[in-house]
Amino acid sequence: MATTIAPEDTRLDDDLALLTETLEEVLKSSGDPADQKYVELKAKAEKSLNDVKSRVSQATDTYYVRAKQAVYRADEYVHEKPWQGIGVGATLGLVVGLLLARR
Repeated sequence: MATTIAPEDTRLDDDLALLTETLEEVLKSSGDPADQKYVELKAKAEKSLNDVKSRVSQATDTYYVRAKQAVYRADEYVHEKPWQGIGVGATLGLVVGLLLARR
């Protein structure tokens, strides 16, 4: 079963990657290493960056697993009750068709 990724999702991933890379470059290149305040801020920023990376990774994994489970459940339901699946698909197609016709 093929999965598609929405363009919005890839843009969000790209934006987060760009932000991460930019922040890492700023942390590497800026400030006076002899300044204690700078060292503390840099350590705090690096810790925050690593925490955010970890949370985003966990959230992505969680959403992937949940989406995959939903797809499997839908697949099982359609295999167990094909006529109801056809009815739901036809109804959904009718509703989407009516909404598009209103434009």
